[in-house]
Amino acid sequence: MAKLTASERGKLPDRAFAYIDSKGNRRLPIHDEAHVRNALARFERVTFEDDAARERARQRLLNAAKRFGIVPVGFITRQIRSERSSPDLSAFPTGTVAFLLTDIEGSTGLLQQLGDAYAGVLKDVRAVIRAAVRRNGGHTVDARADEYFAVFERPAAAIQAAIELQRALGERSWPRDLECKVRAGVHTGRPMLTDAGYVGLAVHTVARLAAIAHGGQILVSGKARTAMRRSLPPGVTLRALGRYRLAGIPQLEAVYQVEAAGLATTFPVLRVMR
Repeated sequence: MAKLTASERGKLPDRAFAYIDSKGNRRLPIHDEAHVRNALARFERVTFEDDAARERARQRLLNAAKRFGIVPVGFITRQIRSERSSPDLSAFPTGTVAFLLTDIEGSTGLLQQLGDAYAGVLKDVRAVIRAAVRRNGGHTVDARADEYFAVFERPAAAIQAAIELQRALGERSWPRDLECKVRAGVHTGRPMLTDAGYVGLAVHTVARLAAIAHGGQILVSGKARTAMRRSLPPGVTLRALGRYRLAGIPQLEAVYQVEAAGLATTFPVLRVMR
């Protein structure tokens, strides 16, 4: 790939670059296939002004890759790794713990409609979830793409965090009057805590639980309900929805819906076969 001269760079429009900082410096040219491939390889070496700027550049680069028919498998893998937080694992609870996992419903459609503005929406959603997790004594395990994964010592705290984040997100206004809704799952288990984070069936179970929910809905597993006994937060009830087979999970799982003031209570059937 021939290096661009200053004159050649100057003739390119702003849209030919994945990243333009607040001072107008243009980085990562993406005007042709060779430069897109180069930008994919160099992306992690660029210092971005903030997370929103990084996300905007990432989306422009991925859009350019799609335009030139490039499948950036290695780039996406590196992004998943780099977006994971690096928390102090010694602070994480062990033994029986409660997991909360959320993701944004219809995130792909939102990205297509919002374009660069999606980065700001994602940042706002993460900030709301992070605040709710911290207020209730939880720890952020991982935040990547539109998912947020947190751990708590007690399931009641995880449920309270889920309620608070749903209320907060429900009160917000989003760009272009679009709806941005998060679905959430809470599950209890005894995973292993390794250098790579939590490992075990409980991690997969909470992910599957969140995946069958709808935006604005909080689902709780039967194991989490049993672990709470009488420790539900005041004003909170759990409505039984039945037993379901979650993808990849061998046993049927009892599923409950969290109901509390400020939360929606009516949803379509769960996104799974009984």
